Amino acid sequence: MEALNVGIIGTGNIAPAYIQGCAPFDVIKLTACADILKDRAQAFATEHGLTAYSVDDLLARDDIDIVINLTLPATHAEVSLQIIEAGKHAYCEKPLAISRADGEGVIKAAAAAGRRMGCAPDTFLGGGGQTARKVIDDGLIGAPIAATATWLSHGHESWHPNAGFYYLEGGGPMLDMGPYYVTALINLMGPVARVSGAARMTFAERVATSEALMGQRLPVEVNTHVAGTLEFESGAIATVIMSFDVWGHNLPLIEIHGEDGSLSVPDPNRFDGDVSILKGGTRDWVDIPLSHSTNIGRGAGVADMAQAIQSGRPHRASGDLAFHALDIMLALEESSEQGRHIEIKSTLEQPAALPAGLPDGVLDS
Repeated sequence: MEALNVGIIGTGNIAPAYIQGCAPFDVIKLTACADILKDRAQAFATEHGLTAYSVDDLLARDDIDIVINLTLPATHAEVSLQIIEAGKHAYCEKPLAISRADGEGVIKAAAAAGRRMGCAPDTFLGGGGQTARKVIDDGLIGAPIAATATWLSHGHESWHPNAGFYYLEGGGPMLDMGPYYVTALINLMGPVARVSGAARMTFAERVATSEALMGQRLPVEVNTHVAGTLEFESGAIATVIMSFDVWGHNLPLIEIHGEDGSLSVPDPNRFDGDVSILKGGTRDWVDIPLSHSTNIGRGAGVADMAQAIQSGRPHRASGDLAFHALDIMLALEESSEQGRHIEIKSTLEQPAALPAGLPDGVLDS
């Protein structure tokens, strides 16, 4: 299978992870990058053996097949549309967009152009997430009944060199960390039918303590603690909490509780982790050997999309999956504002599980 050439727009904090994560896959080849900060793009290109271009010049190149959009969340939809309009397949960092209208616009534009739209997170393709999926698909805990998903911290201002945007429109714990958890739940339990939520903005500003921003006051425009309930089309119910307001906790990241047992799911922000189950009528959790490779990273979704482009199958980290997750996350905060349940209008087929036992760098048998 011939490798598709890939370019990156946005060479900030997350970009090196894509360099590392794309490297194991022969189906893609990173060749170019661009950034609104030309010096940063050139430095990144020099470090990683790429060619630096302006955004317009990168999009104009005939030898670029896929463009990875690593810009700030507020510009994800705008840049993805530019990529599609240039005739390229687009793969975007999470979230897909910060509004339903923008997300729908991107999905429709890709379909009209005959281009693929992919979107992070692709962490559910890792050994941890896929092993947990296999546990459920193999019936080891029975049909899922309930789940919990929690990500609690006191924000990113203590470490991130550009933490301010996390507290502006398009930021907040739900749109920042929620995609990992909501996507993982969809991968494990299928689409969501209805949600209810409660949300608050606890502090009007944050004081940065990272080395780059030490002492700077960061204004807050978004909810920083969101809790809610997801009702799945299957009838299962999940409780979700995402927060930038919590100093510490002992809550599990994700647990799935089925008719015959319970499943402990590893951190959905990672590709590895431990998977364990507790069978009904027993008291002890039992570790489950990972059925899928953990030698995988950010970029697996890009590689899966590239392989799908050439074989004609659906890709897993799809725009439809990202839009359903966005729809759910926005609805949780709307439920809080409106004081009612919100029906989720979007739906999708549960992403196909990866075959077990594949060698590194391979995503299909």
